[in-house]
Amino acid sequence: MAAAVSDFRSAEAADGRAVSPTEPAAGSTPEDLRLALRAATLYYLDGLTQAEIAAKLGVSRPTAGRLIARAKANGLVRIEVVVPPTLKDDLHAEEERLLEDRFGITEAVVTGHLGRASAALLMRRLAHDDVLGFTWGPEQVAAVSALSPGVASCRVVVQLDGAMSTASYQTGMEFILSRSADMLRADAMRLPAPLYADPSTVVSLRSDSVISRTLDAGRRADTMLFGVGSVSTSTTLFEGSFLDVRMLDDLVARGAVGEIGGRFFDADGAPVETELAHRAVSVPLEDVRACSKTILVCSGPEKYVATLAALRGGMAKLLVCEFDCARWLLEQ
Repeated sequence: MAAAVSDFRSAEAADGRAVSPTEPAAGSTPEDLRLALRAATLYYLDGLTQAEIAAKLGVSRPTAGRLIARAKANGLVRIEVVVPPTLKDDLHAEEERLLEDRFGITEAVVTGHLGRASAALLMRRLAHDDVLGFTWGPEQVAAVSALSPGVASCRVVVQLDGAMSTASYQTGMEFILSRSADMLRADAMRLPAPLYADPSTVVSLRSDSVISRTLDAGRRADTMLFGVGSVSTSTTLFEGSFLDVRMLDDLVARGAVGEIGGRFFDADGAPVETELAHRAVSVPLEDVRACSKTILVCSGPEKYVATLAALRGGMAKLLVCEFDCARWLLEQ
């Protein structure tokens, strides 16, 4: 960040053109503005603290703060944020700000390194007494792989969706839970259940003390980290034999565009009611939406539509995505 402090009587544009002088606020005397300009110079260019400025100018600390604010209000201070040319492909502050404004989210991170960026965001946002929930998927595996020991901690890490399958597909959930618990010095709560089961089996599972306790902890989690799945044969649910073609066709016919934890939603982020909604052993979408710190990690063009729907539905308060995804979202 570079700060430029100029006399209020004249200024020059970046291309050398003269611009109109800044008009001082009504009631400001030349002495007032001189002192404000001096305080701003000491603060922005010399790096002095407000306490040091107060001592140097012979005023109180609150007065020093007001002088700096007055200088900015009167146009004596111009602040420019500069992205170094060597980092222009890695820093995307403008796109991040636009995403936050467009979708009303707390923070967007646009990056070429999803796992590392997701881990950094998680460690920065996590509180030591948080319950942290994970769904399973490659984005979550990448995030916990990049966690650093001793940087952050939480109380509990909990599994948000069942992962057991008759297929030999590896969901990565055991790695997600064990590594995150180790790196974050937390207790782990596992959900020893399939993602989908017959409705009667789901009722029985929810009456089990271990499963019900885990699901309840997941529903009340303070922070959740998840990816989204598309409604296609390229999704991990299809690859892991959790879904078949008939199920996918039915979901598409009902307007489903994506899923979180095996629970499907439409283009507006509203839950899609199918038989799978009654067969899912996972945290409901309304609990995801109610969580104050939900981190959505998007990887790959096939997930753009689902990411857009999740954002529209308020299911992500924080977003980590690649530049191409950010650009696509902003074009919609």
